[in-house]
Amino acid sequence: MVATDEVVDPADRRALGRTGIRVSALCAGTAGWSSVAGFRPRAPSMDETRAAARRLLSGPIRFADTSNNYGGGESEKRWGRIIREHGGLPDDFVLQTKLDRDALSDDFSGARVRRSLEESMMRLGVDTLPIVYLHDPEHTTWDEAVSPGGPVEEMRAMRAEGLVGALGVAGGPIDLLMRYVDLGIFDAVITHNRYTLVDRSAEPLLRHAHAAGVSVLNGAPYGGGILAAHPRTTDVYRYERAAPELLEAVDDMGRALSRRGIPLGAAALQFSLREPLITSTIFGAPFADHIDAALDLARFPIPADAWTEMDDIARTHGLL
Repeated sequence: MVATDEVVDPADRRALGRTGIRVSALCAGTAGWSSVAGFRPRAPSMDETRAAARRLLSGPIRFADTSNNYGGGESEKRWGRIIREHGGLPDDFVLQTKLDRDALSDDFSGARVRRSLEESMMRLGVDTLPIVYLHDPEHTTWDEAVSPGGPVEEMRAMRAEGLVGALGVAGGPIDLLMRYVDLGIFDAVITHNRYTLVDRSAEPLLRHAHAAGVSVLNGAPYGGGILAAHPRTTDVYRYERAAPELLEAVDDMGRALSRRGIPLGAAALQFSLREPLITSTIFGAPFADHIDAALDLARFPIPADAWTEMDDIARTHGLL
């Protein structure tokens, strides 16, 4: 991939597909405004959430991400409280959410997607949303997703009714996301954990989406935390224990960057930010200090030869 060697301004505004919506290069992921058993045991207090929201709404990041199923709807409920307490969101601030299957029954029908939108609007206290995503379509079959009355058709209807301004798809398997891009109805696609310092498997999607005029949002630039800092605090990547060669690559990268005085997290975040085919990078923002830290990491100067060294390390461990 061709990338810039310049530090990218995290507040840089980019067009989201063909929608006319403009978003910042950094997007605050607010799944962490809720708890998840076995992964994120403690949710921030509401006062901590308010502090994070104040930082977002008054700062350079003008883009945030949530979903119907984050914390059983808790992330959206908190956003609803924030929106009410602030008398609405600033005109230049974009909040996006996702349409989810039923967590108990795994129902992912068109009717369920409609209910998901209604639940999100009720929690957020809004009548329209700028963009919504079909979330994790790998949990249904392709035929069911695109069938008459299925979730894709229902999303088209939502847009025709003026309930949403734009449509996106967010998931894991790269080949599947490319297939959704080929439908020609989506304005943006979210990939996660698959375009990082140690994993370039989303490269075909980046090229494919760009050719189709579809924006790519890259989630989990830290790979779930393994690339956030050195020494690393976890051996989990993409929600499972990482392969030995990946762990070795992370450790080698961390040591090499430490010798240069560069935080591993800065390289991990900027690896995504500096890729021209990525419109915005989604980072976890459960607390105000995570937002401050991301801005600092995004602006940390990294020389061009450090990127060459990271590629060499990835190649040495068979990751390129």
